[in-house]
Amino acid sequence: MKISVLGCGRWGSFIAWYQATVLKNDVILYGEDGREAYDVLKREGKNEYVALDKSITLCSDLQYALSQSRIIIISISSQALREFMQKVIKYPVKDKTFVLCMKGIEESTGKRLSEVMTDSGISSENIAVWVGPGHIQSFTAGIPNCMLIDSENVELKKYLAENFKSNLIRFYYGNDLLGTEVGAAAKNVLGIAAGVLDGCGYTSLKGPLMARGAFEVAKLIKSMGGNELSAYGLAHLGDYETTLFSLYSHNRMYGEMLAKGEHFGKLAEGVMTAKAMKELGDRYGIELPITNAVYEGCFLADEFGKGEHDINHIILKLFDRQIKSEF
Repeated sequence: MKISVLGCGRWGSFIAWYQATVLKNDVILYGEDGREAYDVLKREGKNEYVALDKSITLCSDLQYALSQSRIIIISISSQALREFMQKVIKYPVKDKTFVLCMKGIEESTGKRLSEVMTDSGISSENIAVWVGPGHIQSFTAGIPNCMLIDSENVELKKYLAENFKSNLIRFYYGNDLLGTEVGAAAKNVLGIAAGVLDGCGYTSLKGPLMARGAFEVAKLIKSMGGNELSAYGLAHLGDYETTLFSLYSHNRMYGEMLAKGEHFGKLAEGVMTAKAMKELGDRYGIELPITNAVYEGCFLADEFGKGEHDINHIILKLFDRQIKSEF
């Protein structure tokens, strides 16, 4: 199989490593010349996560990367997808299969990433998403996990799950693309809240956070027309260990450092996802207290004149809410 991976950050470089080293596929890894992630790989042949197999073709020629493979995997910042696709559709790609290995909701529109793809002119029959638990550091150490592939095209998701599986990753295929995408994006918001609890020294409150968080996300998925049970699958609840507890989780670390008044310099997708989810909650009339607290802490704390340390009080006041029936 010939695979092109667009994006050479931590997940893009890992996907290229996995496809070439584990699955023995012919891989092209694309990155933009001048970007640090690409320049490091070009100069050193490795980054802090993986060493590229010599069989991987690293390039900065988008047309070449798109033309050489039928399956195109995209792994970039979710908020950059729409702009990036305007570059992609300049080339003949209507017959390509696109797999999104990224999680998020577009902040400016509230749209899922598969919807951004269809807005860009790609048929829904040619779009799949690859989500679920797992950290690169664990995978490269040989520690296995389970992940999920979903698509509106039943044959496509079954084909990808079958051909991407290995002893390292067992794939399931989903039955609710909307719930899969929303759940996968929303777990990053919960990761920030979990990090705040870590930063405050209230790690034991992660249990209630997980129970109420999954329930909150299930309500949102259902209101949007998806299956609320998706919130309890691999895309969301199944990804809590890697997002709410792991030292490798960017979103958890972002929340912890925010609680301590420190700056986290790497990408934390949950920040913009919290903003997008808050707007979706308002649109659908759904109460999302955890989401709203994370949004408030990330975007409004300074407006209160109390500084970013106030995130601690914003999250902890969730546990002072009025007593009510659990369900």
